[in-house]
Amino acid sequence: MVCNQCPASCGADREKHSGACGVKGVRIAKYYLHPFEEPPVSFKNGSGCIFFCGCTLKCVFCQNYSLSRNTRGKDMTVKELADIFKRLEDTGAENINLVNPTHYLHAIAEAVSLYRPNIPVVYNTHGYEKLESLRIADGFVDIYLPDLKFIDPLLAKRYTARGDYADYALPALRFMAEKKCEVSADGKMLSGCIIRHLMLPQAVYDTLNVIKFVSGLPESVYFSLMSQYTPFGDAEKFKELRRGITKREYSAAVSAVRAYGLKNVFLQDFESAQSAYIPDWDF
Repeated sequence: MVCNQCPASCGADREKHSGACGVKGVRIAKYYLHPFEEPPVSFKNGSGCIFFCGCTLKCVFCQNYSLSRNTRGKDMTVKELADIFKRLEDTGAENINLVNPTHYLHAIAEAVSLYRPNIPVVYNTHGYEKLESLRIADGFVDIYLPDLKFIDPLLAKRYTARGDYADYALPALRFMAEKKCEVSADGKMLSGCIIRHLMLPQAVYDTLNVIKFVSGLPESVYFSLMSQYTPFGDAEKFKELRRGITKREYSAAVSAVRAYGLKNVFLQDFESAQSAYIPDWDF
């Protein structure tokens, strides 16, 4: 089938050869109960994360570089993917967390038709999405967990393969933000939207623009401001990316969150910038 699932619209026959994402077929790096998502997502038992290989964005600082760029992992059939849904659910996962699912959307939809999980399904995306693809995902997704990486196109051009990132991400996030928010009495998210933003060194101005954008979305949307940036992948090639976030940069962002009156916010401890949060890709 010709693949036009993401904005790259490369038209590759992914049954035969790789597309702009760098993969063909269905390839998974790892699946397990992940304890380090936002509290309502990991909740008590951990989020049932399935890490898909390949990526269209190709961020130079990607913390999952070995699977997004080097496509380390195992090939799967759609039936095997459906079996993983069931296996994670049986082991006590709070949800099925589809990490980097965009270029596998049709395969995921087919897998869901084989086994529809009895727990929430999370769409954990970089935000670079086509609205027509999201409308397909919306038929089985309960929780959207998108990144909003940049608004400034100069940053997107410098650090990714997609200079038009914001052209697609902003409409996509507006769509995802409309998902009705439902949280259980004990704090588990059942449906809704959590927008993540990973701060980058020397890019506070763009973080402030991100916060301003989020402030214009429905109040039910959660916002996760992440200070965990650590140089990975090709980040060492960029002088400004060779360090972490400073306390001054993070404080400026936190002040903006308060100034814009965001209510549902997750803030990281400043010391969270460490590789311990990155899984071992030992699948």
